Amino acid sequence: MTDQTAQAPFEDAEPEVPPGQNREWNYHPGLPIQTSPIFAWPPRPLAGLRWLASYWFAISSVVIEFFLAWGVYALLQPDPEQMKTLALGWAAQIWLRNLALLFLVAGGLHLYLYRLKAQGKALKFDARELAKDNGTYAFREQVLDNMFWSVASGVTIWSLYEVMYFWAAANGFAPMILWAENPVWFALWFLLIPLWASLHFYWIHRALHWPPLYRLAHSLHHRNINIGPWTGLSMHPVEHVLYFSSLAIHFIVPSHPVHVLFHFYNLGLNPAVSHSGFDGLVAKDRKQVDLGDFFHQLHHRYFECNYGTSEVPWDRWFGSFHDGTPEATAHIRARKRRIMGR
Repeated sequence: MTDQTAQAPFEDAEPEVPPGQNREWNYHPGLPIQTSPIFAWPPRPLAGLRWLASYWFAISSVVIEFFLAWGVYALLQPDPEQMKTLALGWAAQIWLRNLALLFLVAGGLHLYLYRLKAQGKALKFDARELAKDNGTYAFREQVLDNMFWSVASGVTIWSLYEVMYFWAAANGFAPMILWAENPVWFALWFLLIPLWASLHFYWIHRALHWPPLYRLAHSLHHRNINIGPWTGLSMHPVEHVLYFSSLAIHFIVPSHPVHVLFHFYNLGLNPAVSHSGFDGLVAKDRKQVDLGDFFHQLHHRYFECNYGTSEVPWDRWFGSFHDGTPEATAHIRARKRRIMGR
């Protein structure tokens, strides 16, 4: 997951390595990278509030997904009475709208950044092009391979989860909440959903690096060392089932349909942004919107590190954090040798 959004002012100190001055990368943010201060000890409430503000009071993927959830709910949501009965009609409607949203986000980013090359390699983490004529991938092309798995498996399993939830909610099998009933919890749940998604992603991701599961499923995603927007949701069906299981929380915690749509878009659309391969969208010679997640870019290059996201510092707590520095690379490589028994 992900994350995934704006690069927040995590630390007050200046980074040791300024942006773009590590030769392993075409571009990188200031090093060492940091994780969210929300869970810092001793507590740093002001830093935590600044971090939240970077998500919610800027143009970020989280804010876009928030408004998108409200828009879809108001204009494109099937009638609850209709959803009381499982039927191909409204289920297909959900699949088609998710397909359109993924093409809008992943396809739009790919068109702008990789086809039109609208900003060249400015703020691109890895200088290399996405793979072509490479037998590692279906159709011998990375982008087509990634699109196939994102659509055939990703959109389908995402939509099946969505259909199951809305059918259950329409029939009273999932707890619901309205703004008028509890406005504090209604608003707070929007802030907590990305944190829950981050926590769930860490543990699912660690499980997927267990050798049997890695060989069965996760290795498909990890064929992508140099990543692009369509890489984000390019996974094996087993991984998609585990990844989207984050949504099961709404069968326990009272939620409104907009909370659920926001959560779905955080899981289904955010990976295209976080895997874009670029730190930000450049216009008029300056970065206008934060895009890629260097924290996760490091995971795709070095594998046994940064299993989670920067929102919840599980990797710091369990010794798998890579902060982007050469020292961290040496540490992670030694850790990988120990894991592999070499």
